[in-house]
Amino acid sequence: MTDWRDYGNGIVAFDAGYVRPLLAAIHMVVEQGRVAFIDSGSRDALPNALAALRRVGLSESAVDYVMLTHIHLDHAGGAGGMLAAFPNARLVVHPRGARHMAEPSKLVAGVTAVYGADYVAKVYGEIVPVPASRIIAAGEGDVVELAGRRFSCLDTPGHARHHICFVDEATGGIFTGDMFGLSYRELDVAGRPFVFPTTTPTQFEPEAMRVSIRRLLDLEPPAVYLTHYGRLTDVPQRGMELLRRLDALVALAETGRDEEARHESLKQAMTAWLLGEIRAHGCPLDEAALLAILATDIELNTQGLLAWLGQR
Repeated sequence: MTDWRDYGNGIVAFDAGYVRPLLAAIHMVVEQGRVAFIDSGSRDALPNALAALRRVGLSESAVDYVMLTHIHLDHAGGAGGMLAAFPNARLVVHPRGARHMAEPSKLVAGVTAVYGADYVAKVYGEIVPVPASRIIAAGEGDVVELAGRRFSCLDTPGHARHHICFVDEATGGIFTGDMFGLSYRELDVAGRPFVFPTTTPTQFEPEAMRVSIRRLLDLEPPAVYLTHYGRLTDVPQRGMELLRRLDALVALAETGRDEEARHESLKQAMTAWLLGEIRAHGCPLDEAALLAILATDIELNTQGLLAWLGQR
């Protein structure tokens, strides 16, 4: 296991092993010897999840829940494998996502349309169905209890209509999946994180995302836990930066909406804007290193913004 972050209060983040180091985290909550994983990563995450259990002296039978913030495969692709490995676990997922975890063919088809069949086969492999009897459809206001520790569910659309966040009532922290954007640890400067929105296809809705982000901020959490990647504190400041950058991305898309070859023009404009924001943040990495970290997100954000424009 290449990365392990113990945040106290029974909360740990470890690397999911997805594509590259420090791209996707799985959060593990341990309460009185019982375990919940928040997001499952892809199929490659199971060995790291097993290693995480061993590290805290627990076995597969200690896992009560795999809790999905949403069903994009970097968050949910490994769920079926985890449920097969953890005999007592149940899957917690938004009602819109429950049927796709039980019968994932349409989910795989949608991902294939974005990434291509070769990429899906290489990165995600077979998506194992989850038995419907082991799925908990959790929507707004529902509560999941782990050995008495309560996690309340918030319906938070904007990135996807099947997105939920989990509020840890023991600490006030929130597991935000992709709703509080992306914040890669390589971009930290003197402990200050850089956060930016993820507008991936096909259900990006900017106004819904603004509402969801503001809703998280209104709860005044001491920390948020991002799948990409790990814990952020100073949440009000990060939230204002996230909202400002969301508005900037939408403005970029709207400015170029009538141009020919708008995909490439928007992608170039987004690249220049994002690199400028990161430079202003003070990050010393050279352009090649930054693009190696950000290239996939820039492409997916471009697709998401254009899909949103087309749906309007």
